Amino acid sequence: MKPTNIYFAGVGGQGIGLLTSVLTRACLLAGYRVRGCDTHGLAQRGGTVVSHLRVGEDLFTPRVPVGRADVVIGLERLEALRAAASMLAEGGTVVYYDAVYQPIHVRLGEARYPDAGDLAGVAADRGGRLERVHLEDLEDPRMQNVALLGRVAALGLIEGVDEALVERALREEVPPRVLDANLEVFRRVAGSPPLRAGR
Repeated sequence: MKPTNIYFAGVGGQGIGLLTSVLTRACLLAGYRVRGCDTHGLAQRGGTVVSHLRVGEDLFTPRVPVGRADVVIGLERLEALRAAASMLAEGGTVVYYDAVYQPIHVRLGEARYPDAGDLAGVAADRGGRLERVHLEDLEDPRMQNVALLGRVAALGLIEGVDEALVERALREEVPPRVLDANLEVFRRVAGSPPLRAGR
């Protein structure tokens, strides 16, 4: 396969760790070599959290080089914009959950929070694709990360890593007590058949 660089960005507490772990496991299940690392920053204070995942052979560093991310996955609009502006490769794809976590300077009226058009402009400047994910009736915002997994799987952004492999990885990573609820969200966004009793 062609090496694939994936860069994740979000806000502390949004579940970027699970998102990265599930995709890493899915890539391993597909038989790929993976390298990756987390940069937590101010995660415990609602600050920026990023992760790097590189899939393929002959990759000697776990960090995605600036401007070389084939896929940028954002858990929040501002962090998706920042990540795309610095990391997105020419022709890359941005998949983001359209959640809004306004930083203090925006709340104080000292800066403008970006709108969806700002993010679309960054993707267009790089000849890339933008995929927005948002579920109006999502009861638990902690499952926004799983909604993103559904879209990433459905788009086939990692060669050979399909919905079945991502679901298998999700089953292995998510605690049993919340597994069914997460699978329902994943399948809804991925376009898979809904869960039946006993599955």
